[in-house]
Amino acid sequence: MTTRNPYFIALATFTLVALTIVTWWTLGRDTVQDVDPVTGNVTGPYEAPQVIACVVVLVGLVVIGTLVLPAWLAVLGVALPFTAAWTLQASSSDDSGLWAVGAILVLIGTLGGGTIVAAITRALVRDRSPKTP
Repeated sequence: MTTRNPYFIALATFTLVALTIVTWWTLGRDTVQDVDPVTGNVTGPYEAPQVIACVVVLVGLVVIGTLVLPAWLAVLGVALPFTAAWTLQASSSDDSGLWAVGAILVLIGTLGGGTIVAAITRALVRDRSPKTP
């Protein structure tokens, strides 16, 4: 195992956290609910392309983070700030208190998904690394 420079780890973690927050503020911050004029059904605020784009970017961030940081730090560096950003917006616009349930689900989803992505990334990197006799 190689020793990593603590300044590099701090800078890489900060960058990962910043990019995760930017991801939320550019792709996830939609508060408009759509009302079907015919049926009156309310949908949203999130649309499928928006969610897919957010997931793709978060997967990319975990992959890159896992390549340059310890996997656990990459997962936390994406899951915690994404959940915090989501929670800040949700709690400010929800009077029912259900934002807390949503925050727990977002945290579980980002931690679980991030862990799976990090494990797959590590396995693929391990398989491609040269074998030493």
